[in-house]
Amino acid sequence: MRRRPRLAPAALLLPLALLLAACSGTSSADTSSGGAGGSVDGKGSLTLNVGDQRGGSEAVLRAAGELDDLTYKIRWSTFTSGPPLLEAINAKAVDIGAVGNTPPIFAAGAKSKISVIAASHGTASGEAILVPNDSPLKRTGDLKGKSVAVAQGSSAHYQLVASLKKAGLDFKDIQVKYLQPADALAAFTSGKVDAWAVWDPYTSQILQPGKGRVLTDGEGVVNGLSFQVAAPGALKDKKKSAAIDDYLERLHRAQAWVYKHPEAWAKVWAKDTGLPYEVALASVKRSNGTRVPVAVDKNVVASEQKIADTFTDLKLIPRRIDFGDFVDTRFNGELPPSTTPPRTYRKEN
Repeated sequence: MRRRPRLAPAALLLPLALLLAACSGTSSADTSSGGAGGSVDGKGSLTLNVGDQRGGSEAVLRAAGELDDLTYKIRWSTFTSGPPLLEAINAKAVDIGAVGNTPPIFAAGAKSKISVIAASHGTASGEAILVPNDSPLKRTGDLKGKSVAVAQGSSAHYQLVASLKKAGLDFKDIQVKYLQPADALAAFTSGKVDAWAVWDPYTSQILQPGKGRVLTDGEGVVNGLSFQVAAPGALKDKKKSAAIDDYLERLHRAQAWVYKHPEAWAKVWAKDTGLPYEVALASVKRSNGTRVPVAVDKNVVASEQKIADTFTDLKLIPRRIDFGDFVDTRFNGELPPSTTPPRTYRKEN
């Protein structure tokens, strides 16, 4: 996708609404089959089928030089968002793929055959409730009776619910407007909603050009986790399991490269997604580059269980799930606990 810096803000978001909805539990794009692309890297008789999103694992591995010496093949399939990617895993069309902290919960609620096998922990400052610069709202409690745009079933949805609870409000105390990012941006910039609960890089698309401010963010409210999810059948195959282990190690090294080279990654990310470079760099430093590979441990299970129970109570998931039933810890190795602080670009005094 080409960068088009002169497009109106709503138009800038249109490709991202389809490409960067990994955090979304439900989406207007969720019914698409995904799976476009099909490029292949590596050599050998074994093929690992990897589900991806634009600007995702393939892009970062290639930028970090981690696809140069593969002894197995990776066949890439590109999906519009996390939910259809997990549908492909359930259908055994994909062996592994990356998603945010919410799609696995909805997939588990749908009784999908998935296994959460790896996690990363990043800052939650990109998960934010935004308001216009001239808004009279000063704190979360001021949202009572106000209209808030949010993507239903997304990580931002949970952050909104949790932030309201922390401020002593119930979800019913606000006027919820379920809108996907492109529509939410239009509503936000035209003043049709009082606030917008969203995630990065959308957060950076508002903050970087000074089109709004943060009312509250997800720090201390959401878990900042993202996951690698695999097909149980692929994990039972010894050769594929070994390839998955190697693939995860490459992702770990690539994430370390991103942290050390934020400008270089921002250029690649901008080119791959259509983000303006300045927005991409702001997002890298706010959230994307801060992720640390961590173990899928008891804290992960407990944290995700809390999210699952919240959505069950809101009747967005048809049944109660036990998140631990969808976790496989064989790749934890010597990874640090999930409570390990994310990386930061802030200069220490």
